[in-house]
Amino acid sequence: MGTDISGHVECRAWHLHEEGEDTVWRAAIDLFFLNITRNYDAFGCLFGVRNYANFRPLAADRGLPDDASETVRAELDRLAPWPDQAYATTWITWTEIKEADWDEPAEKADSRLHRYRQTPDGLRLTGKSAWNSDFARAVGLPAHVPGEVQEWPEGSEWLIGDTLYRSEKLRRRDAIPETSEWITVWTVMEALASQHGGDNVRLVVWFDN
Repeated sequence: MGTDISGHVECRAWHLHEEGEDTVWRAAIDLFFLNITRNYDAFGCLFGVRNYANFRPLAADRGLPDDASETVRAELDRLAPWPDQAYATTWITWTEIKEADWDEPAEKADSRLHRYRQTPDGLRLTGKSAWNSDFARAVGLPAHVPGEVQEWPEGSEWLIGDTLYRSEKLRRRDAIPETSEWITVWTVMEALASQHGGDNVRLVVWFDN
């Protein structure tokens, strides 16, 4: 069963309140319109969900902001009867995203072996997996225990036929490169922040299976 992301970009605009009233957060745009790609490396890097790459998450398990927008509260209230449809709720501001060190490496090697195929043009990444039956047979691993995570020293390699299996450590920018689907989200947040300030723009998200 896969994991998907939902959420909203929220903005706290100082000019959208009556004099003497506190400012409130408003939902600016549903994440559905920007990016709902199932990218586990990004989920782990940002929010600690499906963190197979073993990043130090930027914003994990913060819960729902106390001052969340009415739109976000209403949506989560609607999903409340189904806990698997809205869990790991958290948030991150544009300031935090902007100040993140995108060259920061994961805390340890990826829990998945990276699989490459040898081609006339060189190695081509064909996938990542925590368990591969062909690899297991070739290196003499015992039967796989569901949920068990195998750790390999970073840089370990095994060439089996025309497939190279390699243990690698990712950097944040490997999880969310400049060509990533997340760039659309960053563009919207940056545009809002240019008007209202980075601390007044945030992304509130939750996950479902």
